[in-house]
Amino acid sequence: MRRRVAITGLGVAAPLGRNMDELFSSLSAGRSAVRRLTLARGERLRSPIGAVADFDGSTHFSNIRLRMLDRVSQLALVAAAQAIADARLDFTAESRERCGVCVGSSMGGVGTSDDGYFTLYGERSERIKPYSVLAAMTNAPAAWLGIDHALSGPNLTYSTACSSSAVALGEAANKIRGGEVDVMLAGGAEAPLTFGVLRAWEAMRTLASMDPLDASASCRPFAQTRTGLVLGEGAAFVTLEEWQHAIARGATIHAEFSGYGLTSDIAHITRPTIEGQANAMRAALRSAQLDVGAIDYINAHGTATAQNDAVETEAIKAVFGKRAYAIPVSSTKSMHGHLLGAAGALEFVIAVAALTRGVVPPTMHLNVPDPACDLDYVIDRARSGLTLRSVMSNSFAFGGTNAVLIAEAARADNQRLS
Repeated sequence: MRRRVAITGLGVAAPLGRNMDELFSSLSAGRSAVRRLTLARGERLRSPIGAVADFDGSTHFSNIRLRMLDRVSQLALVAAAQAIADARLDFTAESRERCGVCVGSSMGGVGTSDDGYFTLYGERSERIKPYSVLAAMTNAPAAWLGIDHALSGPNLTYSTACSSSAVALGEAANKIRGGEVDVMLAGGAEAPLTFGVLRAWEAMRTLASMDPLDASASCRPFAQTRTGLVLGEGAAFVTLEEWQHAIARGATIHAEFSGYGLTSDIAHITRPTIEGQANAMRAALRSAQLDVGAIDYINAHGTATAQNDAVETEAIKAVFGKRAYAIPVSSTKSMHGHLLGAAGALEFVIAVAALTRGVVPPTMHLNVPDPACDLDYVIDRARSGLTLRSVMSNSFAFGGTNAVLIAEAARADNQRLS
């Protein structure tokens, strides 16, 4: 029998929230973290907006430690510490070789890289920081987590663009299911709000134009007036445990991690396909052993780009048929922005919070409906008092890696959905 996976801890350091309560309260109230950015050389940006985390690394780390940590690692360490504390997990009581780390990040320590290149090429200086390589490498957050908590099991970093952390969570769950480990710390981190990164994304013409009346309303998923995505920064982590392991130590189980679907688009490196996204959702349902009638909320990828939103809408309809119109679907990116490699983990913990609290967060700024996007997008106002049995979180990426995750309400063995 396949081993079950319990979600026992949640943690975030993200736009709109320094912890899960802050984050979900802000989302439920429809607040947006998107704003005009103040950063070096930002006057050269056409669209100087982003979703910034309320985070100061100096309140968490010593000056000596900060020299070795890019912002991406700082965010990861703080969010993961929350997930461990929420799980009330004491690693000294665990077999540490059966505890591991999986992290998703698309760009890694890009702030360190950006600063280094500016020093070298812009200022024509040779004074590169000595820890630049260690701070910038994409696996730095996972490495520090393993070192700080002495976790000697698998330590893996996944970089599949915008689905990176969804893949990290899914692969971590598979390691528990397969009996390799008992506990996995899994999540994602991203800190891409640098001039170089923003300018590169502008060059692709995928970033949203800043709303001239209200910068916070610039990200408009599924709206006919959508103009593109808004980048954000942050980290989100979950503590995953083998079900009986969690029961044995008396852990509070937030939900069951039951489904993981993974497919690849092969038509184009940036163009999504209905078939690829739909197949990922179907694979997640098969993994969870659920039918389409079991899903009560979908946290959509919902980037606010013209192609993705229409394709995702059609993919949901291809999988769920007529029931697609009865499922609340929301894109919380409208409020916290697109965290790239960390997006999947952040949106999954939001979906789990929706499941446990019976509240579906809204899609904000959907001021003009798009006829091509005609599902129930929970426009502008959260829905509360709901009984949710299972939730789905979609993550689709440049490069074509589609990852879909499903969580179910925690139930005893003989009470699972079928």
